[in-house]
Amino acid sequence: MDPFTMITRAQGSYVRAIDDGPIEDWPEHFTDDAFYKVTTADNHRRGLPAGIIWADNKAMLKDRISALKEANIYEPHSYRHLLGQPALLDERADGATSETSFLVVRITGNGPTDVFASGRYLDEYVFSDGKALLTKRVVVCDSSRTDTLLVLPL
Repeated sequence: MDPFTMITRAQGSYVRAIDDGPIEDWPEHFTDDAFYKVTTADNHRRGLPAGIIWADNKAMLKDRISALKEANIYEPHSYRHLLGQPALLDERADGATSETSFLVVRITGNGPTDVFASGRYLDEYVFSDGKALLTKRVVVCDSSRTDTLLVLPL
C-alpha cells in the first residue's frame, strides 16, 4: 500500500476514535515511544517546547484517557474533526512525515455546535504491517487562545 493511502487511513481511524469512540482506541494510533504535543502557532514558530498537552510515550496517552473517563469533571461534549488532505513532506520505505490541516467543532450537550480549534498536524509515521503509526504528532493550533475544555485530544 502506498504511503498516502496508509496515512489517510490512519488519519480517518484516529479522528473516528476521538469523535465516535471508543476513545480508548485513540492511543493505539501511536507507537509505544511516541511523542504528542498540542501547542499554539506562535509558540511553535518561536520554538518554545512547552505544550498545552504534552506526552512522550503511549502510556501517558492511555493515562490521559483513563483520567478523562474516571477522574476529570467536565461538561459533556463531543468533537467532529474535518481534515484536509495530508501533504507528504518526506517519504521513506519505513515511514513518512506529513502535514495535515484540521478544523474541530465542539458539540456541547444539546447546545450549539461551535468552532473549537483549527490548525495543522505535524506528523512522523512509521510503517509496519501495512499500517501507519504515529511516532510524533505536534498539534499546532492557529489561535493562541485555548478553551478551558481541552479535555478530549485533538
